[in-house]
Amino acid sequence: MMVANPQPQRMTPEEYLGWEAEQPIKHEYIEGQVYGMAGGTLPHNDIILNLYSQLRSHLRSKGCRSNVADVKVRISPAGPYFYPDMVVSCDERDRQATDAICYPILLIEVLSPSTAGFDRGDKFKYYRRIPTLQEYVLIDAEKVGVDCYRKTSTGRWELTAYPEHAANPENPVLDLVSVDFHCPLAFVYEAVELPQLPETL
Repeated sequence: MMVANPQPQRMTPEEYLGWEAEQPIKHEYIEGQVYGMAGGTLPHNDIILNLYSQLRSHLRSKGCRSNVADVKVRISPAGPYFYPDMVVSCDERDRQATDAICYPILLIEVLSPSTAGFDRGDKFKYYRRIPTLQEYVLIDAEKVGVDCYRKTSTGRWELTAYPEHAANPENPVLDLVSVDFHCPLAFVYEAVELPQLPETL
């Protein structure tokens, strides 16, 4: 999803949640300010649906819940509140959640040119505050490529980039270690029309 211009009003988290429930479009909430969310591209939508369809039955068997696009993630009671492209929680405390997921283990964002910098920078900075988060995945919607940030046992975040770090570069497989899932990158990008990028001169 693409973040539009911020709205002029400032809100408390409680005001945001009440107001947001009545809006025709989604808004993210950061430090008292709300940001309208614009629609994504067809490749963006296709990528997340492809991955969700591969993951769903696997996650059910592990007792985890997964949601796409329309579900908020809460960093803390004071915010921020974000709408990731996909969120996975295996925490019992999220089973009956109604307003937002609070204890995710895996967050996935599909990058667009307008949001890539924010997703890699400030948004990841906020996401890292979630104690239960183990993996943050960024999927390129303009070319085949996935960056996967994983939290180590020492609390540090390490980057694994696909397909460069795949065991078999000719048939790369995306590893989602947090949920013990492995998926060929070809499935993630199946039937996705990637834009024609200009050749490097």
